[in-house]
Amino acid sequence: MRKITFIFLLSVTSGWLSVLKAQENIVRSEVLKTLVSVNDYFMSKYSDCTLPSKTDRVRPSNIWTRGVYYEGLMALYSIYPQERYYNYAYEWASFHKWGMRNGTTTRNADDQCCGQTYIDLYNICPSSPKMIKNIKVCMDMLVNTPQVNDWTWIDAIQMGMPVFAKLGKLTSDQKYFDKMWNMYIYSRNTHGGNGLFNPKEGLWWRDQDFDPPYKEPNGKNCYWSRGNGWVYAALVRVLNEIPQDEKHRSDYLNDFKSMSKALKACQRTDGFWNVSLHDSGNFGGKESSGTTLFVYGMAWGIRNNILDRKEYLPVLLKAWQALVKDAVHPSGFLGYVQGTGKEPKDGQPVSYTNIPDFEDYGIGCFLLAGSEVYKLK
Repeated sequence: MRKITFIFLLSVTSGWLSVLKAQENIVRSEVLKTLVSVNDYFMSKYSDCTLPSKTDRVRPSNIWTRGVYYEGLMALYSIYPQERYYNYAYEWASFHKWGMRNGTTTRNADDQCCGQTYIDLYNICPSSPKMIKNIKVCMDMLVNTPQVNDWTWIDAIQMGMPVFAKLGKLTSDQKYFDKMWNMYIYSRNTHGGNGLFNPKEGLWWRDQDFDPPYKEPNGKNCYWSRGNGWVYAALVRVLNEIPQDEKHRSDYLNDFKSMSKALKACQRTDGFWNVSLHDSGNFGGKESSGTTLFVYGMAWGIRNNILDRKEYLPVLLKAWQALVKDAVHPSGFLGYVQGTGKEPKDGQPVSYTNIPDFEDYGIGCFLLAGSEVYKLK
């Protein structure tokens, strides 16, 4: 009996020592230094925030990729409120007349993503109703029409869902929370026949093209890293906004916890996650964008006492330290970011030096992650 007790105490002590050791590695000044460096790289390279994005074709700079960057910039601003960050975001929003690609009648969540930053800027300094007029008109259109099947791909959940949550909080109007839930639960449970979420494995298929019987080369389900990262981040951003007594808060929390457990189980030994969460052989290797979104969610979950600190802190810090050590260049450039696409084979190659077709969203995800790591105590 004494031997069993000793082994148990040794196990508990070792577990807490690992947590304490991990905590010692959170040097907030170093986290902030890295965030500033990565953001400076972007703001220097893309100093004119009004210029369109040019890849295979020209796109306006208020599309989803840039919208995600500004989500990250606003997160950085929240912990390090530099006037130049605010001005950079405000100039971008003002240039676009606080509007969306394809106007206020768009049902495409990719177009609506920019509204998250418009609302954030308004909350900081509500100088004019025009700052949120267009995004509110657009989301009111969604509220007042019966369709709930707009989010046919899981990336859309991150692009559009937090806009509803932010408007609901800003206006204290339940209609935004209700519509958000109806659209979320349709994508989760119904779209494509059986929904895009697999509750047995705690992960999401990117869209109905990847529902069973589709399989990865190793015979397992196809769960795309960044796609799951989008949903994970969306849940964080929604839970940050909705009231504690919102009627579906527990449902969102349960999905967040289920995803956290599943993600913890498929982390690589080097701290990153693969582009294909259950098949390391299908374009396997380090990937930053999905990894940063998982760090963002886990750090938030720990900080808000939703995830067990002892269990998840070593996981997220292993990932954060890997990102800083292996992906961040001395110049601030972020490596191992998969380019745009919808599955493991897209946006390749993914390497330390390869520049993805869009640099903005990867940096935005990194800023979100680091800002949450910075807040950990």
